[in-house]
Amino acid sequence: MTAAAGGTETVRVDLGARAYDVRIGDGLLARAGAEIAPLLRRPRVAVLTDETVAGLHLEALRAGLAGIEVRALALPAGEATKGWPEFTRAVEWLLAERVERRDVVLALGGGVIGDLAGFAAAVLRRGVRFVQIPTSLLAQVDSSVGGKTGINSAQGKNLIGAFHQPSLVLADVGVLDTLPARDFLAGYGEVVKYGLLGDADFFAWLEADGPALARGDRDLRQRAVAHSVAMKARIVERDETEEGERALLNLGHTFCHALEAATGYSGRLLHGEGVAIGCALAFELSQKLGLCSQEAPSRVRAHLRAMGMKCDLSDIPGDLPGAEALMALMAQDKKVEDGRLRFILARGIGSAFVAADVDGGTVQRLLSEALARR
Repeated sequence: MTAAAGGTETVRVDLGARAYDVRIGDGLLARAGAEIAPLLRRPRVAVLTDETVAGLHLEALRAGLAGIEVRALALPAGEATKGWPEFTRAVEWLLAERVERRDVVLALGGGVIGDLAGFAAAVLRRGVRFVQIPTSLLAQVDSSVGGKTGINSAQGKNLIGAFHQPSLVLADVGVLDTLPARDFLAGYGEVVKYGLLGDADFFAWLEADGPALARGDRDLRQRAVAHSVAMKARIVERDETEEGERALLNLGHTFCHALEAATGYSGRLLHGEGVAIGCALAFELSQKLGLCSQEAPSRVRAHLRAMGMKCDLSDIPGDLPGAEALMALMAQDKKVEDGRLRFILARGIGSAFVAADVDGGTVQRLLSEALARR
């Protein structure tokens, strides 16, 4: 990780011919033209965004891209956009705009837009370059980095997609000021995940400085984003297509994806909220299996509660299906191998590992107990 003038930090994702920089700092939208111009063969970009983000940031991006022609499509906001209908609309629009293989697509938005736009770029003319401009905390620390792109299906989340690395990521921490508190805290669930999976000192720092970070301290926010991105970059470099170690980044996600499906990918549960609940459940499962102390899951939940976050099934409004139905939803997860679920478990805070032999009965009992607390 390197620092540059103006306080911007750069994390290099070193993937050989597919290597790229993640730039993290305040005011990057205003400097977008200077950052992106070296990638352009002609002064023209196509922007995919959503209606909410367009209203907040599209004009600022246009101003930052002075001298570059900007064509933009704003899709509906929300997880429901990440499916075939809006994906098809985006691809057909890019074709209608005559986006060529040497052009660049910009993904301006949160994880939904980043995933959908990246997948559209991956399949358009068998692959065009794209730049991630993540506007949510969740996207800045996680989904914009690493090249995972895709959409959801009726059978589950992110089951359709491709690995397609961006050419550049611009994470402007200033835009996080426009996030509703709930959306910011949902993204914070992914930040906490990094401490839980591999850096106990980072988790302890979050316990101390998380509240000030949530209140808006931009220096703390930049530090959290840069540290999270650096952790992810090193893992992605070692395991780009998730053959092994990269699965650690799915801590909490097996539970999360089942809960998202159970709530219809609706506003009842945001992705980062599901991750936070999933991390708490993963540590509880680890404790039940005798892998970690009783203190560890209690400490995880204590920090999430101190931050005002969801951390249990009882925090999800509305009805949920039973434990057996949730287990059936988990069976559709991408992490299933030979019919067996892979869980990310922990021997303690900062010490996660991949387990492929978890007893399904233990998981179902855990879910039953969690549902009984509702």
